[in-house]
Amino acid sequence: MPLWIPITIAAAFLQNLRSALQRQLARDLTATSATYVRFLFGLPIALLYVAVLFVSFDTELPTPPTAFYIYAAVGGIAQILGTVLLVTLFTFRNFVVGTTYSKTETVLTAIFGIFILGETVGVEAGVGIFVSLMGVMAISVARTELTPGTLLTSFISRTALMGMGSGAAFGIAAVCYRAGSLSLEMEGALLPAALTLAVVLTIQTVLMSVWLILRDRPSLIAALRNWPASLAIGVTGALGSIGWFTAMTLENAAYVRALGQIELVFTFAVSWIWFRERANGREITGALLIIAGLVVLVLGA
Repeated sequence: MPLWIPITIAAAFLQNLRSALQRQLARDLTATSATYVRFLFGLPIALLYVAVLFVSFDTELPTPPTAFYIYAAVGGIAQILGTVLLVTLFTFRNFVVGTTYSKTETVLTAIFGIFILGETVGVEAGVGIFVSLMGVMAISVARTELTPGTLLTSFISRTALMGMGSGAAFGIAAVCYRAGSLSLEMEGALLPAALTLAVVLTIQTVLMSVWLILRDRPSLIAALRNWPASLAIGVTGALGSIGWFTAMTLENAAYVRALGQIELVFTFAVSWIWFRERANGREITGALLIIAGLVVLVLGA
């Protein structure tokens, strides 16, 4: 089994855990500050990880090319914008339309990968991505009155455009992170992925710190005051990001993000088994489609 597969699955699991912790913290913080703690408290973990790796491998820090910093900055900003758009969608009554369209991230990642890195997606892997995307969208609308027809007619609505904008931003971020790691031209995947993550988190932390200091100091103070919960989010988020960045250094970002959709299966399984919540037909169909699509993806990658 290629190494990127178990790494991606582990990253998806950690992301699911981080999201659960973030939802709990969001009760006491604004959406912006709840997002901010992920970067602020994750940065020390990323820096420590980089230091340990370079000492262990007895390797000197490389001199990154200009392109590396451009990819890191664009990717970091795109991820922040994607998160802001996604969080903003929750303020709309018909937010389901937007969040459903945000799931087009995997397809958009594949498209951006073609234009930015010249990477193509095989036929079998493409089918797998499409099938799993249908499964994700099925789960997204499983507990709503939304039908495929109404979803299609809302294609140009404000929420749909914001959703696709969010998906596009996350897709750009994923491809830029891979491009940044590859631009370092280092052997292996651990070191370039770790260095890219550290630089990206630094950029994101600085930008959001300045924003909160200038525009929302009470949220910044609340984030620091809730440091135990914030630290848990930072640790799980950093560990998950280590997995994502390593996997995307090893393999096409579109494949990694597509396989990462297994996170929804984890969420679905926890709600079904642990919380004893009943699943409806759409949810079961969606979960099966995701699994089937990911199997095709892995076999065709």
